[in-house]
Amino acid sequence: MRPDLRIAVVGLGAIGTKVVEALDRGIDGLVLTAVSVQNPEKHRGRLASLARPPAMLPIAALVDVADIVIECAPSHLVRSIVAPFVRAGKTAVVLSAGALLDHDDLIELAKQHGGQIVVPTGALIGLDAVTAAAVGTIHSVRMITRKPPGGLAGAPYIVANNIGIEGLTEPLRIFDGSAREAARGFPANVNVAAALSLAGIGPDRTTIEIWADPTVTRNMHRIEVDSDSARFSMSIENIPSENPKTGLITALSVIACLRKLRASLRVGT
Repeated sequence: MRPDLRIAVVGLGAIGTKVVEALDRGIDGLVLTAVSVQNPEKHRGRLASLARPPAMLPIAALVDVADIVIECAPSHLVRSIVAPFVRAGKTAVVLSAGALLDHDDLIELAKQHGGQIVVPTGALIGLDAVTAAAVGTIHSVRMITRKPPGGLAGAPYIVANNIGIEGLTEPLRIFDGSAREAARGFPANVNVAAALSLAGIGPDRTTIEIWADPTVTRNMHRIEVDSDSARFSMSIENIPSENPKTGLITALSVIACLRKLRASLRVGT
């Protein structure tokens, strides 16, 4: 019998809360040992109600009590969360995939020390197909994202360019550029584009359009891929979570990823 893998979660927003609850209900071979949050008092009561309340620790202390850390936090915390774990030869599950584009040295750090960075499928479908196509030659990857204006409010690119999205009555294209540029301009909105670029041809060759669309109520993504092995397109309409910037399926994707860790049957690349 292998010992249970110890899991730590950073952040208890819309995603982190669902992940913690799923771990508390039970996932074979895993045990929730710790969480880290910016405001412990806000979450103390919720954690106390769990069947097996985890320890509440600062980020720096998590590596001593966990084998895997799940990052569900603001993107500026990614380095402080990931680096200690991969340096210790452990695993970091990263949801703020866009931050990896500016901290790609973390990938080399993981390689040097035998650690691993895992980016879950999240709000996209078809990353398996993109990863497979990348074994051959991918000619182009383009993504078109449409979100309700409220799901884009406050993005640095919108603020810096003084783009008005309140009161829109028709769709407005607010960005067209590379996945790297999109990740910097919309750090809380297009981690999907960063994940897509990491699976395929990189953040500078992957292109993305972003639309603020008052006619939609879901976060919509369409991906078009042309490669030497296949030409394919994918579309998904994600129901927003309590946080309009994040789809409900993102938390479910993390839970599915965790279930695969010790599953007797794994489906998908």
